Amino acid sequence: MGRSKNDLWVGLFVMIGLAALVFLALQSANLLSLSFQPTYRITAHFDNIGGLKPKAAVRSSGVVVGRVAEIGFDDERFQARIALEMDSRFHFPKDSSLKILTSGLLGEQYIGVEAGADENNLAAGDNVTATQSAVVLENLIGQFLYNSAAGDASSGGAGKPAPGGAK
Repeated sequence: MGRSKNDLWVGLFVMIGLAALVFLALQSANLLSLSFQPTYRITAHFDNIGGLKPKAAVRSSGVVVGRVAEIGFDDERFQARIALEMDSRFHFPKDSSLKILTSGLLGEQYIGVEAGADENNLAAGDNVTATQSAVVLENLIGQFLYNSAAGDASSGGAGKPAPGGAK
């Protein structure tokens, strides 16, 4: 009888440990957000959202003020449509702007909010029109290579210093 009681306690301890491990994994991957704060939903349209994912953070001055609720495509505007769940304790002016930013050089993407100066605040159902799309690293590299190649072709190689710094 004593052995089965110990087995029960060990099994219970292992189950609690596994549940805690799953919880931490979901939290660290931003797949689970336990927020019991009331929210309001706003939308925004972007030309390019890069690698933005649902449940990504919405930050203002580094503070998480909401989450990306839904990502879709607007067939009429041919743009990405993003729905944001904003914590109702944070209020932003109607002329605020949204940018898709990256944590670090190759980190996760999030939406940054820059507050405007309007007297009226965003409310549920509002659409933010001032948006800036994600900066895609591949596009920047391609643009840099194209511009440097075009610059070399137009100068014909003239004006380039000789090897070793001699002219």
